[in-house]
Amino acid sequence: MPLSVEEREQFLAEPHIGALSVVAEEGRAPLTLPIWYQYAPGGDLWVMTRRTSRKGRLIESAGRFSLMVDRTDPTVRYVSVEGPVVRTEDATKEHLREIAARYLPADKVDGYVEFATDEHGENVLFHLRPERWYSADLGSV
Repeated sequence: MPLSVEEREQFLAEPHIGALSVVAEEGRAPLTLPIWYQYAPGGDLWVMTRRTSRKGRLIESAGRFSLMVDRTDPTVRYVSVEGPVVRTEDATKEHLREIAARYLPADKVDGYVEFATDEHGENVLFHLRPERWYSADLGSV
């Protein structure tokens, strides 16, 4: 059964690990990778990656991507969004702290931010405006 607008937006706002897909080069399947993301109901969604990564280059080139999140408990539920990149900006340490705090226990955030700042290099945020939504709650299976 499809989710209501409120249900799908609330589900997407929860801290699930997303599966990001972006069109790849000619003759290759779309690139699909797990990613942390940030979303608030009614707004745009953003992801952070290295600008020079394959994922970053493909998003920049395609100008759009899709993101799917799911769960299996207490019911099988998923939400998938697809849309254009409406803004690209350099990521800051504050962005990194925000996304880390969404997914990690509070006592792990500072260590992760320090590690990621040292090891990951320059990051960029890609803001996606959800244009197409697919969602369902399949109940208990």
